[in-house]
Amino acid sequence: MKAMVLAGGKSTRLYPLTLATPKPLVPIAGEANVAHVLRYLRAYGIREVAINVHYHADQVRGYFGDGSAYGVSLTYLYEKELLGSAGAVEQMRDFFCGETFVVVGCDELTDLRLDTLIDFHRARRALATIALVHADDVTQYGVVRTDEDGRICEFQEKPAKGEERSHLVNTGIYVFEPGIFEYIPAGVFVDFGKEVFPALQRARAAFYAHRGDDYWCDIGTPGEYRRATRDVLSGVIRLNGRRRAIGVDPTAVIDPTARIEGDVAIGARTRVGAGARIIGPTVIGCDGVIGVGAELRGCILWDRVRVEEGAVLDDVILGHESVVAAEARLSTEVLAARA
Repeated sequence: MKAMVLAGGKSTRLYPLTLATPKPLVPIAGEANVAHVLRYLRAYGIREVAINVHYHADQVRGYFGDGSAYGVSLTYLYEKELLGSAGAVEQMRDFFCGETFVVVGCDELTDLRLDTLIDFHRARRALATIALVHADDVTQYGVVRTDEDGRICEFQEKPAKGEERSHLVNTGIYVFEPGIFEYIPAGVFVDFGKEVFPALQRARAAFYAHRGDDYWCDIGTPGEYRRATRDVLSGVIRLNGRRRAIGVDPTAVIDPTARIEGDVAIGARTRVGAGARIIGPTVIGCDGVIGVGAELRGCILWDRVRVEEGAVLDDVILGHESVVAAEARLSTEVLAARA
């Protein structure tokens, strides 16, 4: 079986972090989330993966190469003009060789049982199957209602609080048969949620959804990105079955008087100065500098970030190469330049 990772969008909800960094390279616990997605697919025996790229495409290709480092073979679709989620998949129809295939978004962090989803899909002879999870707050998601057998009855897009008719949300993880291409016109912008799925309902196609009780998070907003990071550090989700993503890289240099408390991950070659205090859940990427007496509490720092002496950061996200001035005080900020 083959898969496609949808990765062409700009992820404007994470601006300014994604102004210079494409969303496939947004890091979770110090590594691009798509790296976790590729290992996730490989864990279920999927070795051939397509990925569409558009925004900062060369950065994505430079990071992932041919995919071999993640146990897969990557095929790139370079989109000069984005044609939507379904439009991107349609351009790769020959890649799937007329077989069942999987589609997943680049901003999904999950341990959803993909084998269970595929078995459900096949048992119902479905044309299309969506993976669902329960969410308490569904105002930012597509809500789905099904009958007792899992056949989809209704979609509700981002309902206002109190108006939701279900708490089962669309994860953006799909299993399709090649017949899905009959519902995706070629060469035009087509979105799964807005056009293809309503067309399947109108045609009374074999369109199903399966609820899992697994972990899932869409990291495409600052709030959910923070939640995903906390969950990875605490071990709520263990990436591809590995140990918790905490600890100090052996090449990092930590002053003996610095204090590290709670769930903290510190990347390669990062230096933490005298008297600094790092309080989890916090991630500091590679090649960072945390100055003398600085304090970080519940922060996410990408690579090559410099926090000058005496600065205090609380619940702050800093993009690559950000610099925080000495004695600065920042709280709940999301920054990608100099502060």
